[in-house]
Amino acid sequence: MQMSKPYYAVIFTSTQTDDTEGYSEMAEKMETLARQQEGFIGIESARNTSTALSAGTGITVSYWKSLETIKNWKANTQHLLAQQKGREQWYNWYNVRICKVEREYEFKID
Repeated sequence: MQMSKPYYAVIFTSTQTDDTEGYSEMAEKMETLARQQEGFIGIESARNTSTALSAGTGITVSYWKSLETIKNWKANTQHLLAQQKGREQWYNWYNVRICKVEREYEFKID
């Protein structure tokens, strides 16, 4: 994902509860909504489901053009409702980190 620098990454790391009913649908809805927001660049997500004690650790990284566009996304009404549902039902724990990306490189076999 080569983009003009600098840009910002929002790293959302979480562990889920056992009650994940409706989670996948909401995650898809939020990704679709995020893609429509001004300043959205991209998203990458992974979840480790191998642990027997919980649904595992998930990491979602979304990329944004500015801190202002991140702030606007956090305040989006539908996103606020999803955040509330996450705290009430889906997450045991989460952490959000906002980072400025100044440099990147990649390896790829064609």
